[in-house]
Amino acid sequence: MKSTLESLEGNKVKLSVDIDETEFDRDIDSAFKKIAREVRLPGFRAGKAPRKVLEARIGIAAAREQALRDGVPNYLAQAVREHDVDLIATPEIDITGGEESGPISFNATCEIRPEVTVPGYGGLRVEVPAITCTDADIDAEVKKELSRQGTLADVERAIALGDQVTLNLQGLRSGEPVIGLNTEDWLYEVGKGWVAGGFDDQLVGAKVGDDLTFSLIPNGTEEPADFEVTINKVQELILPEFNDEWVDSNVAEYDTVAGWRSALHDRLSEAHLNQARSQIVDRATSALAELVDIEPPEAMVQGDLQARVQNTVQQFQSQGIALDQWLSATGQDANSFVEGLRIQSLKAVKVDLALRAVAVAEDLAVDDDDFEREFERIGMQVRQRPAQVRKAYEKNDAMSELGAQIRKTKALDWLLHHVEIVDPTGEIIDNDVILGHDHDHDHEHDHDHDHDGHDHDDHDDHDH
Repeated sequence: MKSTLESLEGNKVKLSVDIDETEFDRDIDSAFKKIAREVRLPGFRAGKAPRKVLEARIGIAAAREQALRDGVPNYLAQAVREHDVDLIATPEIDITGGEESGPISFNATCEIRPEVTVPGYGGLRVEVPAITCTDADIDAEVKKELSRQGTLADVERAIALGDQVTLNLQGLRSGEPVIGLNTEDWLYEVGKGWVAGGFDDQLVGAKVGDDLTFSLIPNGTEEPADFEVTINKVQELILPEFNDEWVDSNVAEYDTVAGWRSALHDRLSEAHLNQARSQIVDRATSALAELVDIEPPEAMVQGDLQARVQNTVQQFQSQGIALDQWLSATGQDANSFVEGLRIQSLKAVKVDLALRAVAVAEDLAVDDDDFEREFERIGMQVRQRPAQVRKAYEKNDAMSELGAQIRKTKALDWLLHHVEIVDPTGEIIDNDVILGHDHDHDHEHDHDHDHDGHDHDDHDDHDH
């Protein structure tokens, strides 16, 4: 087999492949063996009829056609490997010779992953939630615990933030009730923001007996709903006196206000740090994606989108949730649901391109030690030896893509160590504080290794 590569416009290349008659005759021979299993000839068991007998009986055309169907994809795969073509879509095949006789030749027009540059990637600034715990944070936590022992008292005044109101709630769209927005005598704390943006503002200032009507977009939906609210009761929460005696009686392990507040400071500080850590990857990659100034290739977007839709549907099914009911409850249709996932796919593709660009710019290489560590990690997940995992990747022609994924992970690690991390006040946070000494970025959403796509279980150290 001989092949050549020609660059075309629009992130495309053309592979031209030639196969001589001798090589292609082996594909014809394999095609006859496949046909023999399907054709019954007197005097021969199924699959045992010789090629010459079959050729004399049915001719060579059918076998040649079968050989082209089976052989061209294999020859194309060889050419893709030979020229290291980074395919992002199924190539368009045009057989240019040999359909009826003689040597085979074909052209494959391939859409490839574009290479981008991301100027400014080394100076990105990323904001995460504050990692310091303030007195206000501790006060809020104390109030939450005191509230558990508080008592409700009826008030005659207008509703204020923090009040507990008992109300009748009805949400309608086109006169039809909206699931989850219809209830009577519901006790709700004003200020929680549980129903819709602006809902609490409508309640503040109202009094017992008032009937309110307004339109807002319920949380988790995109379509507005018509609300009808009746205020049945307004109460304020009376908190117990906060002192050492209360702490001693109600908080396990602590007997003073000072001791408990100190413990709360430590616990909340750790929670804030974990929250920042949980967001740093997404925020850093989002900032990086904004540097990509090309429109993501539709083939890449569609590939990512299909996987997201499939994963989401499977998650719903595993939880016993019917997708159509969930869409109805959240005021969405199938198109708006898919469009929401498409936005995530657009970002994911930009992140993929940008991380590859960082890897090139920083000359981040992947060596055999990197592969071995990855095979060990995957082996632990799938309960196979690293050698078995390597064999599966090699057999599935997946080594190149795995190398690219490892390289992207290195680029992400580089990025996280070089972005400037700040809190909402602009205070700079030490990267090592956020990342820690044992951070692991292999979970990064936007370029997860597709290990499950290679069937390790079917590949053992022995041949089947």
